[in-house]
Amino acid sequence: MNNLDDLRLYSKMDPDGMMKAIRDLQQQLKTALGLGMQFKLPHRHRQINKVVVLGMGGSAIGGDLIGGLLSQEARVPVIVSRGYNLPKYVDGQTLVIASSYSGNTEETIAAFEQALKTNAKKLVITTGGKLKTLAERRNVPVCVFNYKAQPRAVLGYSMGLMIGILHNIGVIGSKSDEVTETIKTINDISAKIDAVVPLSYNPAKQLAQKLVGKIVVVYGGGIFAEVAHRWKTQVNENSKAWAFYEAYSELNHNAVVGYEFPRELADKVYVVMLRALSIHPRNLKRYELTAGILDKSGVSYEILDAVGESLLSQAMSLIFFGDWVTYYLAILYGVDPSPVKVISALKDKLAQA
Repeated sequence: MNNLDDLRLYSKMDPDGMMKAIRDLQQQLKTALGLGMQFKLPHRHRQINKVVVLGMGGSAIGGDLIGGLLSQEARVPVIVSRGYNLPKYVDGQTLVIASSYSGNTEETIAAFEQALKTNAKKLVITTGGKLKTLAERRNVPVCVFNYKAQPRAVLGYSMGLMIGILHNIGVIGSKSDEVTETIKTINDISAKIDAVVPLSYNPAKQLAQKLVGKIVVVYGGGIFAEVAHRWKTQVNENSKAWAFYEAYSELNHNAVVGYEFPRELADKVYVVMLRALSIHPRNLKRYELTAGILDKSGVSYEILDAVGESLLSQAMSLIFFGDWVTYYLAILYGVDPSPVKVISALKDKLAQA
């Protein structure tokens, strides 16, 4: 197994700079919020009763998180639509945000082309590609940002831009104070889990070692179910490993029954529970009870607690921790965390079909 305290390993195994992108999360959020708040949209974009985000993978998860974070305060729902088809409920009172880092995601382009045939308000967030060209030809506003990384590594941009834009059109109030708190929280966490911090003092490195050879299952309640979703996809893409996620309290109505068989999987599964004091008290009790069931079933687990006052800070604290854990897990597996060769090959075959 690779030594996570050997700093020479990181430059050797991470030539595309995934570590740099993880370290940049705070700056991404700050820069993107500023860009989003400066981005001007026509006044008609305020006349909406819902926001539909078109996206896939790393370009969609920002919308998932924002939809959850804002569900208790936004005057309209924020809904993520993954896939080729535009939902039938999209109408003249809908703001459709097509989000694609590359601008070439075929599902997002297909759904956006359908949106162009409606009278919905439209907006594109991208770095370029066909989506940008399509939007400009039809005079659809395009919010362009520049940051070279894997799509999943620009979460700070996808979230910060949408938060700033939604504030601009009156969907939510100012989030500047929450972003400032979030940046401070992440800085504090970084000082404890960055690669330069030795394994003996670094909880992210320690958890990564526990996950080697395990199927990772991540649990979260409320908005933290979407944070668990992010962890799952980061284990898949960064660590090239199996992972799944479940949501409280739904998992207590089915998943807990399935711990029994196959019996030989009990020591092959590791459950990570993402917890925060902002979660509903009844669900917090469920964390405790679920831990007891896992103990009896012989399944290893760990509970991670969020840090920060605001929901944004709490969610991003756990996301940041998870990004580091999955990065370290990639190093332990001896793989480059950046490329996703299987996805690239699949896209090539689809293009040929």
